[in-house]
Amino acid sequence: MFTGIITHLGAVKKKTDSLLTITTDKELLGHLSNGTSIAVDGICLTVITKNKDSFSINFMPETARKSNIHYLEKGCEVNLELPATAATLLSGHIVQGHVDAVGKIIALKKEDNSCIFTFSIPTLLSKYIIEKGSVSINGISLTVISITDDKFTVGIIPHTWKHTMLHAAKVGDYVNLEVDVLAKYIEKLIKNK
Repeated sequence: MFTGIITHLGAVKKKTDSLLTITTDKELLGHLSNGTSIAVDGICLTVITKNKDSFSINFMPETARKSNIHYLEKGCEVNLELPATAATLLSGHIVQGHVDAVGKIIALKKEDNSCIFTFSIPTLLSKYIIEKGSVSINGISLTVISITDDKFTVGIIPHTWKHTMLHAAKVGDYVNLEVDVLAKYIEKLIKNK
């Protein structure tokens, strides 16, 4: 489990059809070992090797189908977060690292000290997103401003802009979407009554 509060950035060093190698800072690498879970752009993955400046993870075809991992190229910046612990503050929301779908940045505009992003969303997922509710974009816990059947908006404060990969994002980029897991459980409970 993660919180959606991004603690580090990394960059894609190498990518194959099933392996991703990411460079990052020594502080984060000090917390990693083989078998450690890590969220890479909001995808929960397992570290398989680590060296002095990078770590590698495997991913399976299902991960490639459901996430933006197949759009990543050498040099792409990615958000990184270690799993939550009993001592972690839940500053964001419950993020599982189980990507529901890929969305696309369809608009981006500055508004005073913030940046407003508009993302496309598959219509089947829009029922799980509400105004002022939580959503995870590339692993970042964000608050929804508005929602329609096929798109939603969020605002990015300067801190989030500076400390996540969003400062390099542009219209047309694909992002990982994870809706609030509690909404999905509630829906199932209601359907099974």
